[in-house]
Order: sequence, then structure tokens, then C-alpha cells
Amino acid sequence: MLFDTKIALIIRDDLASWQKMNVAAFLASGIAASYPQSIGEPYEDASGNGYLRLIGQPILIYGADHAALARALDRALTRGVQPALYTEEMFSTTHDAANREVVRGVERENLNLVGLAIRAERKVIDKIVDKLKFHQ
Repeated sequence: MLFDTKIALIIRDDLASWQKMNVAAFLASGIAASYPQSIGEPYEDASGNGYLRLIGQPILIYGADHAALARALDRALTRGVQPALYTEEMFSTTHDAANREVVRGVERENLNLVGLAIRAERKVIDKIVDKLKFHQ
């Protein structure tokens, strides 16, 4: 199935494995919360057990260094795409309000990005992630 939109996560490739998974989970939740139309129907197995709904389209995951993340953020904002973000400082906080506070304290050009999530029309996402490779 071909979707009109794409969802892309861009995660800094020098993080520890647990950090990459943590960042991916938080970023995907940003897409789910901001785009409820991206959520599919509930699941049910053959025994009648119900399961939660998931994002109903593929999520492409790219790896990047700090410079490539900053470039992707600039490209997204220039195109009017509001991303979800995760900064390195957020690893040291323990709750959402503290996360927002550490981001609020840093100007955009100084953000220590470790991840971005974006959802937009396919061609727009392609321009934002141009030259990035899928995460290993």
C-alpha cells in the first residue's frame, strides 16, 4: 500500500543501543499524539484477546551524526514541518516537564539533538532526509 505521507525517525548513530530504542519510542509517541489519523484499528488474535492500536503505516528510521540532524531540523522547519525532537540533555531528566524545560533553555542552533521524528507528504520527507541512510 502506498501512503500519501511518510513518517521518518532520524536518530544519532553514536548512541548506546538502549538510548536509540528509548529515543525511537519517545519520538514515535510524538507522531502518534500529534497525528491521530495515523493510528490504525485495534488488534485481536484468533482467541479473542484484544490489543492496542498501532501507527498504521511504516516508519522509516535513519541514522545521522549531529550535523546531519541539525540539517534535517533546518530542512523540516523551512518546509513548515513541525518535528518531534529529543536532545541529549533529556537523558538526564526524569519527567516530561523537565524535558520541556531543558529544551526551552537552549536556542535552536545550539540544540544537542539525538533524534527527530517527522510526518509529512512523501516528497517533503524525501527532501528533508535527502542523503541520509537507513539506521544500522
